Amino acid sequence: MQETQISPAEWEVMRVVWTTHPITSKEIGEILEEKMEWKLATTKTLIGRLVKKGMLRTESRGRQFDYYPAVSEVNSVKEAADSLLSQVCTKKIGSTLKMMIEDSVLSKDDLDDLEKLIQQKKETAPDEVKCGCTPGQCTCKH
Repeated sequence: MQETQISPAEWEVMRVVWTTHPITSKEIGEILEEKMEWKLATTKTLIGRLVKKGMLRTESRGRQFDYYPAVSEVNSVKEAADSLLSQVCTKKIGSTLKMMIEDSVLSKDDLDDLEKLIQQKKETAPDEVKCGCTPGQCTCKH
């Protein structure tokens, strides 16, 4: 899948469209107006960018357009997480994930799922993760 970077504002629009579709620009604007304090023109600009990036698709219905997600929320979140982790030294991915978990509100079911996943990963985990950075990009000794 091609990596598509979207801004925090574009994420707000996508979250609305993933939740409710088909949806018009006016409806998206009404949902985000109070939270984001945006004018409808701002919402329409963001929608236009997302259409150009291939994140949203449109269908005309008379004089208005309905918007649908062109990509799934799960794939988009995975792509964003993969992009973040690809910018971190492989030796620091564990501590990065630890920080993310510490800073997140998780249910007991979420934590149970994470414990199971960690147990599965332990079965095939190496004793040490090797650094793959270019010398000078991290503090590891190459």
